[in-house]
Amino acid sequence: MKNLDPNHIHTYDEHGHMTCCSEEEKIYKIAETSIKNSVKKDACCSSDHTEDEHAHGHNHSETSTSSFKMFLPAIVSLFLLLIAIALDNYIPQTWFTGWIRILVYAAAYLPVGFPVLKEALQSILKGEIFSEFLLMSIATVGAFAIGEYPEGVAVMLFYSVGEVFQGMAVKRAKANIKSLLDQRPDEVSILINNEAKTIKAASANIGDIIQLKAGEKLGLDGELLSETASFNTAALTGESKPDTKTKGETVLAGMINLNTVAQVKVTTAYKDSKLSKILEMVQHATAQKAPTELFIRKFAKIYTPIVVLLAILITGLPFFFLEDYAFSQWLYRALVFLVISCPCALVISIPLGYFGGIGAASKNGILFKGSNFLDLLANIQNVVMDKTGTMTEGVFKVQEVVFKPEFNKEQIMEMVNALESKSTHPIATAIHDFVGKVDANIELINVEEIAGHGLKAEVNGKELLVGNFKLMDTFGISYDIDPEAIVYTLVAIAYDKKFAGYLTIADVIKEDAQSAVNKLKELGVNTTMLSGDKSSVVKFVADKLGIINSFGDLLPEDKVNKIKALKGLNQRVAFVGDGVNDAPVVALSDVGIAMGGLGSDATIETADVVIQDDMPSRIPMAINIGKQTKRIVWQNITMAFLVKGAVLALGAGGLATMWEAVFADVGVALLAILNAVRIQNMKF
Repeated sequence: MKNLDPNHIHTYDEHGHMTCCSEEEKIYKIAETSIKNSVKKDACCSSDHTEDEHAHGHNHSETSTSSFKMFLPAIVSLFLLLIAIALDNYIPQTWFTGWIRILVYAAAYLPVGFPVLKEALQSILKGEIFSEFLLMSIATVGAFAIGEYPEGVAVMLFYSVGEVFQGMAVKRAKANIKSLLDQRPDEVSILINNEAKTIKAASANIGDIIQLKAGEKLGLDGELLSETASFNTAALTGESKPDTKTKGETVLAGMINLNTVAQVKVTTAYKDSKLSKILEMVQHATAQKAPTELFIRKFAKIYTPIVVLLAILITGLPFFFLEDYAFSQWLYRALVFLVISCPCALVISIPLGYFGGIGAASKNGILFKGSNFLDLLANIQNVVMDKTGTMTEGVFKVQEVVFKPEFNKEQIMEMVNALESKSTHPIATAIHDFVGKVDANIELINVEEIAGHGLKAEVNGKELLVGNFKLMDTFGISYDIDPEAIVYTLVAIAYDKKFAGYLTIADVIKEDAQSAVNKLKELGVNTTMLSGDKSSVVKFVADKLGIINSFGDLLPEDKVNKIKALKGLNQRVAFVGDGVNDAPVVALSDVGIAMGGLGSDATIETADVVIQDDMPSRIPMAINIGKQTKRIVWQNITMAFLVKGAVLALGAGGLATMWEAVFADVGVALLAILNAVRIQNMKF
């Protein structure tokens, strides 16, 4: 799904999934509910209950405020179980027997068993018969029926503990995502008649002036009115290093003002801010399943009823073939079989692994719009990247100033700066940034812009020409250099009918671009550069970065054809871009990656992955996160199938007890969960 649905939030609201007021509260509720429901849907095999319907396990872990409260039912159950076992061993059997023994063990069973029995009944009443709750209910009630009271309590106790750990793991997996959802304040202070008034951020209008104190978070996107201010941008970029902004620059919701009081003019509505879009992307990410998740969910819906049928056959079929058939013996084997077969390790740890990957990526300033893109990016063979704004800063800077000896370089550069101040062209901005403040004493006369060539003016009664070499040719100015031999963009200067010199201007390569290319090579991923810039410039940048395949002078449709050609070679292709013209190729590629800091809204919405801080080094990091997530998921799948398969065979043959069954179910599930959350502590 390449495009975000702008009405997605309202769809949830119309179905009654939230009752909150502000846009951010809605997004928060959707994201939280989506994560919990996704995990719970998987864990229940075929159950699609909503959050409110799950009164046990997960709800305990989500709503409890302390670890003690989460573990309280299990603690009570364990205490009563130990008492029951002690009575079994130290009280005369003539006293501790019959209904007294059953009641003591039942008291130990109820704190952990009642929520599961209740959940199983609710599932059946809703027509969702085959769930993990039913499996555990049959297994433990059956154990009581044949007199295996300690084992019946122990199975449910360990299951309950596993549920608590599972809930804690889900909570931890959500922590990085929730940190994003908590970034923007609900209220802002706006200036009305030079007095600060606190209002709801959603009520602020475009044009309002926000007063932001040191340490406060900005609630809306805007333009900085103060001369300078430093911000912590971790909410948007994953980097906590200060970012100093100057008057007129854009500042975004979620940034934290670090020093002095700053004033910001609101330029974007609350719901349209960059952070709101990030939150929406995170919410969408929890809804889109990876192929592995989808397969496991379908597998569980078929697998669970088959397991129940097999358990019935294990119990009843030997009756027709064995002379010494003992019902309790074969029922016990069937109950062991049911406990072992519960697919919790698979259906819990797999979505948990993907949530962990999404959370780890979010913490590093990378937004995946779905766990399916983690899988796709892990298999990428060729990363195709735009040049300007992706591998370069997208900002022109003067690289070299070359003047003939007979001209005063400083004096003429002051004239050039004064003349270029009349233009808004990026090259003029680069010259102004290089020279500095315009000298007010320089008087320009008869300023004229010559389309496609440059500027002309008179200074001190002499003609000044600043532009390309076509301008020099037009005015008959001779020069002794070959412009085609110089890679960078050239600005030629003539003064008093003579060629004075030239400037070279170029886009600056991002400081981490080289490491990005190197890391992609280490991952075994090829790189290709496509750009609309002239071929010589593209080749120069590509050669400098060690990219072998590069193509310049490309129109948007040319880029599309290049991507089609690569995909025609059966290569899985990711495209990285930032401009509006990149949107078609971002959509066409197997995985579209957008530079989200300065990127166009069209490209960001079309992309599957968004790099929030525009750093190329996040590209190999995203691929690595995808690879690690996929590796962990398949480790869990392999471990679960191997252990369960072995113990299932032993259980059917009467060689495994309930204790081995508990390990095969709860133990493997806990190991899988611990393995799944491991990605959140990895360094990428």
